[in-house]
Amino acid sequence: MKVHQFILSSLAILFLFGIGSKISAQPAGSAGKVEAEVKLSQNVVPAGDTVAAAVVMNIEERWHVNAHEPTLDYLIGTELNINDQTGLTVSEIQYPKSERFSFAFAEEPLDVYHGNAPIFVTLKASSELEPGTYTLNGSLRVQACDDKSCLPPSTIDISIPVDVTATNTGFQSINQKLFSGNAGESISSSSASLSDNSIASMFDERGSILAFLGIFLIGLALNLTPCVYPMLSVTVSLFGGRADQQTNTLQSFGMASIYVLGIVSMYSVLGVAAAYTGSLFGSWLQSSVVLGAVGIILLTMALSMFGLYELQPPQWVLQKLGGSQQAVGPTGLFLSGIMVGIFAAPCIGPPVIALLTFVGAQGDPLFGFFTFFVMAVGLGLPYLILGTFSNLLSKLPKSGQWMVWVKKVFGVVLIGAALFFLALAWFPKYVLYTLPPTLILGGIYLGFLESSGRSLKIFSRVKRVVGIAGMIGGLLVIMNLAKPTVDWETYSPDKLETAASEDIPVVLDFTADWCVPCLELDRITFTDPEVIAALQSYRTIKVNLTDYESAESEALRKKFGVAGVPTIVFLDDEGNEIEEARIVGFVNAEEFLNRMPE
Repeated sequence: MKVHQFILSSLAILFLFGIGSKISAQPAGSAGKVEAEVKLSQNVVPAGDTVAAAVVMNIEERWHVNAHEPTLDYLIGTELNINDQTGLTVSEIQYPKSERFSFAFAEEPLDVYHGNAPIFVTLKASSELEPGTYTLNGSLRVQACDDKSCLPPSTIDISIPVDVTATNTGFQSINQKLFSGNAGESISSSSASLSDNSIASMFDERGSILAFLGIFLIGLALNLTPCVYPMLSVTVSLFGGRADQQTNTLQSFGMASIYVLGIVSMYSVLGVAAAYTGSLFGSWLQSSVVLGAVGIILLTMALSMFGLYELQPPQWVLQKLGGSQQAVGPTGLFLSGIMVGIFAAPCIGPPVIALLTFVGAQGDPLFGFFTFFVMAVGLGLPYLILGTFSNLLSKLPKSGQWMVWVKKVFGVVLIGAALFFLALAWFPKYVLYTLPPTLILGGIYLGFLESSGRSLKIFSRVKRVVGIAGMIGGLLVIMNLAKPTVDWETYSPDKLETAASEDIPVVLDFTADWCVPCLELDRITFTDPEVIAALQSYRTIKVNLTDYESAESEALRKKFGVAGVPTIVFLDDEGNEIEEARIVGFVNAEEFLNRMPE
């Protein structure tokens, strides 16, 4: 009996030991703590184009994996390898930004990834690749650690399926919440424009309500640009013709709403088209022919302000527009609003480009319509107010003298705007030089040569003050144009290679002759002494994208992920972009210095 009990006890001990051995022998590799998931930024990739992919590491709670470049030499860094195949290649891999954690087994904090950490990959499809489904295979090497210890490293198999379509075909953007995050900056032409897009950041960080409020304020602020501001005087003239009619405020509001509806319609259609095409378009608004035509129209309107003639369409046109000889009808107001939207286009490039990029990436026509609708309502608000209360003009004192003078002030403003557009069309390098003669000559004419109201002492003094202010403003602009500025070189690829070999950081200024915010950067920001001094240690290079749709410009835009101009890119002494320093649109000297890398 004792022998029997001994045998049973021995078997029980062996059994328990076996279980314990089996448990301790379970695979303890890092793969058990990390699940890899593959996501793409597009449903398909046209041949000859690029697509952004992400290998998302879903790391178990309370566990971390070492960063790509681990803090300690003996730790195994996270490493993603993707094998190329014919016609489909990997052009860039970007690891997420690591975070520092303190562990009990290490004396210093370690760089690790935790939670959901995406590794972004740019895939390039050859233009000669036949449509079809392709799979890129690879591996992900990880080592997981908790607070007490690290597991043995593991290799996880990775497969990236890619659907390739014919060249120049459309695609649907997907997973944009992932690819519009800061971690995905500067991955490819499709993802970079999203990651650098401040509009996307507004939606991600502040929510839809505040983001749409921001878009509305952007539209409102666009009225202060040199292309849009003169349209305010046109609106006063347009609705002033209705001031003599017996219309109440409600009727005036209705007509003003039709006018603003023209502005809104133009940009809302733009948003819908961007959502359908998934890309930027409308560069014809920046062509010399269109800009020249806008300048001639403004000049024609300006000369009518001086009484040289009255712009009066034929009677049959007025009847078609639903108006009369005294006022433009609803259809005419609607078309006039569309013209305001077109006139505004050359000056509002960066915010509209940012919106087009964001809307195109979403691929949602309704969202595109509403986004541009909100921006256009902001742009049109001043016109709505001016048009609604235009009937108040008829209640002003009936002193024809000052009204004649005010009309000529509008004429001078329109002449300046016309010269601006004409120079922008055919002499873009001299566009800023149109402002001083407009201010000086306009000041002399309005303050001292224009004859209306000379018998009115107070009014004459007002005229002289305005004239002197205009002349002083023109002289100040001339002084500003004479300021020293940053010494820029013309772009060429070998200059970047030379700078990297000599360990010199680089600033790339992507610009265009037709870009008004680019001109503002040149004459305001880059003439600031502190900015000039701060850029002394950099090699400063201008990249001219005036011929925006050319093959060379398109290649440069794709290479650096540039969605529009102006864009300023900072490269470190190894030639790599300092992504968080990228600047899109006009910034003043103070903001530029704050954005510069330390």
